[in-house]
Amino acid sequence: RDEGEAWLSCRSPGKPTLYGSLTRRGLSTGGVPDIVASEGFVVGKITKRSILISCPHENVSTKFLAPYTTFCRIHQKSITCLDISSGGGLGVSTSTDGTMKIWQAANGEIRRLLEGHVYDVNCCRFFPSGLVVLSGGMDAQLKIWSAEDASCVVTFKGHKGGILDTAIVDRGRNVLSCSRDGTARLWDCGKSACLGVIADCGSPVNGIAVGTADNSLNLGTPEKPPSEREIGTEGKILLLAREDKKLQGVGLQSRQPVFLFAGSDAFNCCTFLSSAYILAGTQDGNIYQLDVRNTNAPIQVIHRSGAPVLSLLPYRDGFIASQGN
Repeated sequence: RDEGEAWLSCRSPGKPTLYGSLTRRGLSTGGVPDIVASEGFVVGKITKRSILISCPHENVSTKFLAPYTTFCRIHQKSITCLDISSGGGLGVSTSTDGTMKIWQAANGEIRRLLEGHVYDVNCCRFFPSGLVVLSGGMDAQLKIWSAEDASCVVTFKGHKGGILDTAIVDRGRNVLSCSRDGTARLWDCGKSACLGVIADCGSPVNGIAVGTADNSLNLGTPEKPPSEREIGTEGKILLLAREDKKLQGVGLQSRQPVFLFAGSDAFNCCTFLSSAYILAGTQDGNIYQLDVRNTNAPIQVIHRSGAPVLSLLPYRDGFIASQGN
């Protein structure tokens, strides 16, 4: 709005926070807003969709982007998890309003309401087909749903605590889950049975990721031959982001530990950048990049703010991170 104002703050670890404001003074040529900043902040390039603001004193700058589109009618409260189908047509999301919904990614129109979990649903994701959804809840249940008619086709029971994250192996004959009970489990979708406990950490497992391991990595050998119901577990490594400040790698088929890395705080999330490089984010705002072949020291530690790192996603040549600020 003309004469409209927005607050700014710039916070560097260990220093007092700088506060300021932006004010709009009308339109400049070309229909772009004319915006000025208070002392200590400088407005750089402005377009109809972005504002570049810098704080010379701290030698930092941030580009603020306008949302491409906003869907405000899907949920009434905070969104805790979401996923987009492989074709890009559908979204699925869970919220603290207690609902899980499937919606059209193009316009946010709600297609299905997925009801059946008791208490909060913590995580949801599409299978590679885009026709089926996997979810996990505080009721310690893992469920598989049809995106076409919202029916719950399978319920897995076995965890003793709320499920915090899930992962899908290859095309989805097998799936993985992790829980507040400290375990990660492998499940067979066809027989709706638990194929085994992959890891028992004695501490809540906040996030997991599965990926194909670098050829040079020794994933260990299974103590007993794997079930013929295990599909696509060979050559895979499972990452575990643990509450006890540890990031662990486990051979998916062997169930053998591959590495254990100690971080600065509880690990919330993890992902693969490649078969060798991984990322993990902590509660105190660190993003660790590690090489699975040698986890003695991180390749780099990125610290933008002290806010918790809540999710990580590889994107093009880099990654996207979301933080709790």
